Amino acid sequence: MNPDRIERDVLIDAPADRVWATLVEFSWVDDGGRRGLTPRTGERFVAHNAQEGDYPIVIEKSEPPRYLAYRWASAFEGTEPAEGNSTLVEFTLAEEQGGTRLTVVESGFATLPQQHRAQALDENTGGWEAQLDALRKSVAA
Repeated sequence: MNPDRIERDVLIDAPADRVWATLVEFSWVDDGGRRGLTPRTGERFVAHNAQEGDYPIVIEKSEPPRYLAYRWASAFEGTEPAEGNSTLVEFTLAEEQGGTRLTVVESGFATLPQQHRAQALDENTGGWEAQLDALRKSVAA
């Protein structure tokens, strides 16, 4: 396992625009306030999740429906993402025969404070597997 990054992918039986529409709802951290919105580069919003808390998110780059990158401080609920406390999450959507391959890469764990690195990497590794599966099911529904 790379101590600085997580990389996962899933093949979803749907066109890229439909996968994108579900992805940008940020359902894994937001309780529904993002429905119907397309993130724009430079946008900042707070994703609210009743179980997990509030997570400020900054959109680093948005190229619908192929690429989305954002920064968040997932190890520090409620904290603005900044250098030294945040990771970069990148989604790439590529159409393949049979659907869309969604790849997520989260990097920057090595820049987190030492006492938070291992736990953040471990929690987010399991989290992405669950979230990609939930996203796949949501698109298919």
